[in-house]
Amino acid sequence: MFVDLSFPIEDGMATLPGVLPEAHVGAYLDHEASRDRYQGKAEFYLGRMEMAGNTATYLDAPFHRHRDAGDLSTYELEQLAGLPGIVVDASPEFAAVELGLATEQIRGHAVLFRTGWDGRWPGEDYWKEDPFLSEKTSEVLVRAGAALVGVDFSNVDDTTDPARPAHTALLGAGIPIVEHLRGLAALPREGFRFFAVAPRVVGGASFPVRAFAELPG
Repeated sequence: MFVDLSFPIEDGMATLPGVLPEAHVGAYLDHEASRDRYQGKAEFYLGRMEMAGNTATYLDAPFHRHRDAGDLSTYELEQLAGLPGIVVDASPEFAAVELGLATEQIRGHAVLFRTGWDGRWPGEDYWKEDPFLSEKTSEVLVRAGAALVGVDFSNVDDTTDPARPAHTALLGAGIPIVEHLRGLAALPREGFRFFAVAPRVVGGASFPVRAFAELPG
């Protein structure tokens, strides 16, 4: 059984209001306009998308934070697909999220933080001060060998802190980050596999993913 954990991308959707532009999804050549190309015997829709890499549910590569680190093209599939997953339940308030896991539970796992913040999407409340990972939590995730970190809110960092310690620590250790997850309420605490594969974009720092979980049975 599969559980979709990503937001759909729609024309005009917000990315980060006031900071990044809205996404635009439309046609380079629509069905009707394409008919002349095929002498009226066929028609095709050729779409185009203009959006920031940080749109909807997306993956951050180390290059997002560290200029000399790996970009999206450097990830192996094993780093993003079929990872054993574990869920951490946390408060949806604007506060530092602590881990609450034994370090031996973390190694090699996709650690997903579930707060229910995704229930505010796509309203204005979603973009207000949301939870974030504490510097201590980020350091423990690195030391314990997390394979990936995902959150159901907008940013692993406290956006009032320009140092961005969570991005700095996690991406510095090569740990991919997935932000804007949704639907984590459907997951058990553990015993599932997590997938969040992005295109191999050379020079890519962040890109939307179709994140999902595979549940046993």
